[in-house]
Amino acid sequence: MPRSDFHVFEDGVAQPIEYFSREEVPISYGLAVDTSGSLRTQLTSVIDAGKTIVNSNKPGDETFLVRFISSDKIETVQDFTSNKDALLDGLDGLYIEGGQTAVVDAVYLSAEHVAEYKRGDTSDRRRRALIVITDGEDRNSFYKQEQLFARLREEDVQIFVIGFVSELDSEAGFIRKSSREKAVNLINELATKTGGRAFFPTSISELPQIANEIVRDLRTQYVVAYNPTNKTPDGTIRTIKVSVDQPAGGEKRIALTRKERLARRGESSTAPKKPAVRLPANSANKKP
Repeated sequence: MPRSDFHVFEDGVAQPIEYFSREEVPISYGLAVDTSGSLRTQLTSVIDAGKTIVNSNKPGDETFLVRFISSDKIETVQDFTSNKDALLDGLDGLYIEGGQTAVVDAVYLSAEHVAEYKRGDTSDRRRRALIVITDGEDRNSFYKQEQLFARLREEDVQIFVIGFVSELDSEAGFIRKSSREKAVNLINELATKTGGRAFFPTSISELPQIANEIVRDLRTQYVVAYNPTNKTPDGTIRTIKVSVDQPAGGEKRIALTRKERLARRGESSTAPKKPAVRLPANSANKKP
C-alpha cells in the first residue's frame, strides 16, 4: 500500500507523516510462558507452539525466554540470544509448578526487559515484541494493572497474548466479575493498547495456526513516523489513531497499532519528535 493510503491522528488532529516504509526488520522479542498448574494439560502443546515461533527466527533476530508463576518465581530461562538451539533447549526444560499466578508482574518485567535491550543504539530499527502464553488470571501481582499500562505507554513493545481462558470460572455476581471475564479483559487490553493481538484458543489443535499468525505479524511491518503538532510536554496521554484508505471492492483494511503515547514532562517543546507507529503489513488487510 502507498504512503498516501495512511492517515495518522493524535487526539483527533491529523498529523503530518514524515517517514514511511514497509520493511522486514530484525526482531527482539520475549517469550513469557505461564507454567503454573492451570496450564498443566496444555504445556506440551505450548512448548511446540513456542518452538514454531523460535524456529521462524531469521539472522539478526534475538529472543529471550521467561517462565513465570508467582511474583517470586519469574525466571529468565534464557536471556536474549540468536542461538535457536539454546532457546529450544530452554523450551524443552519448562515444567509446571504450583503458585499464585502473577501475570501482571511477568508482563511488566518482561516488557521492560524487551524495551531496554539495546535501547542506546540509535541506528537500531529493530522491532520489539512480547509473546505471552497464559490463562490470564492474575492472582497475586505486586504491580497494579494501572502501573503496568502506565509503563507500557512509555515503551514501543507490541504484545501478543495466547489466552487459555476456557477453563476459568465464568460465574459472576452482582459486584464481582467472573475470573474468565477479568482474564479476557486483561488480555484484550494488553494487546489493543500496544498494537498487538490476542488469541483465545478453544482447543490445543489451534496452537500451530496461532503460532504461524504471530510469526507472520511479527515479520513484516509498515513504519509510519510523524512529528506531533502538539509538542507541549505536559505529561498527558495522547490518543493515536491510524486509518487506512479502503480499496473499491476489496477486503476491508484495518490498522493494528498502539493506541496512545505519553507526552513526557521535561522534554523540549521545540525538539523534533518522530514517534513511530508500527503496523504489521499483513494485518492492514484483514477484516475485523
